[in-house]
Amino acid sequence: MTDQQTDLPASVARVAAALQAAGATGRPQVLPASTRTAAEAAEALGCAVGAIANSLVFLADDEPLLVMTSGGHRVDTAALAARLAVERIRRADPDRVRAATGQVIGGVSPVGHPSPLATVVDTALAGYERIWAAAGSPNSVFPTTFDELVRITNGRPADVA
Repeated sequence: MTDQQTDLPASVARVAAALQAAGATGRPQVLPASTRTAAEAAEALGCAVGAIANSLVFLADDEPLLVMTSGGHRVDTAALAARLAVERIRRADPDRVRAATGQVIGGVSPVGHPSPLATVVDTALAGYERIWAAAGSPNSVFPTTFDELVRITNGRPADVA
């Protein structure tokens, strides 16, 4: 783990800069183990799977939508589409994920994208004092809270499961 942005991979350094600019309290940590899945991240961090904030990119009527969901949940796309008043929500393919976020699947951070993304934050994450989100690479994370995650993403809290 390093606290110096110059020692971080470029994608993680962009996330670190975005976190700092947003006034976030957590800083990216690069771990020796993969955090690509919620289960891997929870094991590496010694926390509950539900405390992992998965960054999932969908297309809501063909516009990118970032859904920050608890690691213990699956997104109910039909119910979420109804809540957001869109016709259809479907998973984005890897190319669309990279185009929207500048990051690869398994390491998508809630911040540090080329342009702001519409974001929904799973209300189940509010049940954890500390949550962990990806920091721009498949083995980097940062700690945050539900309230801070909503603030730094300008996200909309919603039940997504």
